[in-house]
Amino acid sequence: MAPSPFTLRIAEPGDAAELLAIYAPYVRRTAVTYEYEVPSLTDFAGRIRKTLERYPYLAAERDGALAGYAYAGPLHHRAAYAWSAEVSIYVREDCRRGGLGRALYGALEELLSMQHIVNACACIACPEEEDEYLTRNSIGFHRRMGYRMVGEFHRCSYKFGRWYGMAWMEKHLGSHPDCPAPVIPFPDLGDAARQVCRRW
Repeated sequence: MAPSPFTLRIAEPGDAAELLAIYAPYVRRTAVTYEYEVPSLTDFAGRIRKTLERYPYLAAERDGALAGYAYAGPLHHRAAYAWSAEVSIYVREDCRRGGLGRALYGALEELLSMQHIVNACACIACPEEEDEYLTRNSIGFHRRMGYRMVGEFHRCSYKFGRWYGMAWMEKHLGSHPDCPAPVIPFPDLGDAARQVCRRW
């Protein structure tokens, strides 16, 4: 059966409960995220609010409910890293493999480019061998989205009584000029950001 139509929009702190419901199973039942405890609603809303001060945070709606989200954050807090961002995505378990992830990342990358960010970097949980908690599906998704493997840390994380690794992947969103334009904070994109969401 074909997936139901979905729409993208900018997330709000008020979406925290629905987005946390998407994220919580990844914390409780997978090693996709290395958090041990599900964040509180207050903490999660604060994460959304903090992200939106400078970076995009997008939500996808399907059939009147939120089905996934993607956001960006600083690769590093030192000034020279300003033109690089770390990207993350989570899709509701029953909404995978329907094109929603591709749309979320497509819109996210377009918005980052509008901000003059030229590198998108993904930090991905990585198993030596796939198990019931972690596969290499996220690495495959990022490859299909044009990301390339940069490096891998082995057995650097421990969850569910097992050691897991962490992979870094990157995608160049544009050229690297000799004098890059200043990064535009996400709120300053205004209605142009909402137009990008509507296109996707």
